[in-house]
Amino acid sequence: MSNSVTVVIVDDHFVVREGIRALFETQPDISIVGEAASGEEAVRLCADYAPDVVLMDLLMPGLNGVEATRQIKQVSPRSQVIVLTSYHEDEHILPAIRAGALSYLLKEAGPDELLAAVQKAARGETTIHPRVAAKMMRTLQGAEAKEENPFDDLSKRELEVLRLIAEGLSNAAIGEALFISEKTVKSHVGNILSKLHLADRTQAAVYAWRRGLVE
Repeated sequence: MSNSVTVVIVDDHFVVREGIRALFETQPDISIVGEAASGEEAVRLCADYAPDVVLMDLLMPGLNGVEATRQIKQVSPRSQVIVLTSYHEDEHILPAIRAGALSYLLKEAGPDELLAAVQKAARGETTIHPRVAAKMMRTLQGAEAKEENPFDDLSKRELEVLRLIAEGLSNAAIGEALFISEKTVKSHVGNILSKLHLADRTQAAVYAWRRGLVE
């Protein structure tokens, strides 16, 4: 049908792909335009066919589902990605969403739930498994709490180094002030930038001033 939802199925397990295909082939308004056993193959298919919806497994050999999703959104921005996985740990959920996935389902989802998610994705509507949604909420709430105490992740020594950065001291001067080597100071600076997600010591100084670490 010309108005059917076009779908690419991505999973490194043949049995999983066959099961999904068998389900979709019962639906006159869904058309499977390709199957991929790897992330690399999925990106190529989406570049060629620009499907409405991509069902994406996360853990595959080679290019994983998160990176494949990111690349698919580059080669076919119109394609909506539904993550379909067995994994609901925090380290999988947010990276997939950040990469451009619209929906996140677990493989325990029933046929009706999967079909509804595909139709919703074709309309640009999100479906998130309740267990995944609960984890996302806890993660976001934790992030907000951390935002209230932005320096909690820094050690006492790193806080001292950050204060001296904000006061304009060089690494050598900081080392002299704290009786540590310049190499150790550089290590602390690197940790500070990483933990606070900052690009350089200038940003670190501005951040410290704005957050009231120094007056």
